[in-house]
Amino acid sequence: MTAMGHVYLYYGTGGGKTIASLGLALRSLGHGHSVVIIQFLKHWKKTGEYKAAKILGPLYKIRQFGKPGWIKSGTDEEEISVRGFKASLRSPDEEDKAAALRALRYAGKVLKSAHPPDLLILDEVCLAAQMGIVDTEEVLSLLDKLPEGTDVVLTGRYAPWNIIERADFVNEVSEVKAPATFVSREGIQY
Repeated sequence: MTAMGHVYLYYGTGGGKTIASLGLALRSLGHGHSVVIIQFLKHWKKTGEYKAAKILGPLYKIRQFGKPGWIKSGTDEEEISVRGFKASLRSPDEEDKAAALRALRYAGKVLKSAHPPDLLILDEVCLAAQMGIVDTEEVLSLLDKLPEGTDVVLTGRYAPWNIIERADFVNEVSEVKAPATFVSREGIQY
C-alpha cells in the first residue's frame, strides 16, 4: 500500500482556523509546492486569500462554493450580535447542500488529476459536515483516497467526532480574549 498524505484538522470556536491553514499554504508555496484551497460555505471574493491567487501564481488555486448569508443550525432565521457586530443568520437549504456537494466533487477531481496538489485545504468542510450540509461519510471517503504526497487540511467551527478520529493532527482553537468591540480589519480578519 502506498503511503498517503496526512490529515490536519483545525476546529473550534476561536478565530484563526482558516488563518492556520493559510499559514501552511504559504509555507508550502515557499518550498515550490502546489496548493489548492476549496472553501465550503464561503462566497466573498474580497478576502486576502482569494485576492492572493492573482499574486501567487499557478501554484496557488482557490475556489469558493457558497452563497451569501451566515448559516446556523435550526430552522428559524435570527440575528446575532457579537461585540457590536450584528448579522442575520439563515438555515441551510438545498442550494447550500448542492454547493457543498460540488465542492466535495471538485476536491475528488483535484485529487484524481494527473498532478494532484501537494497541499489541499478544505476550508469549513467540518462545519458543513457537522450541520449535515455535506455527508460526513463522503468526507471520510475522500480522505481515504489521498494520493501519496498530498496532505490535506480541514477547518470548521465544529467537527464531527469521526473526522476528529480520522485526522492525524488535531488542533482545537478556542477564544481566550477579544476586544469588546468587533474588529474587522482588511488583511487581518479578511
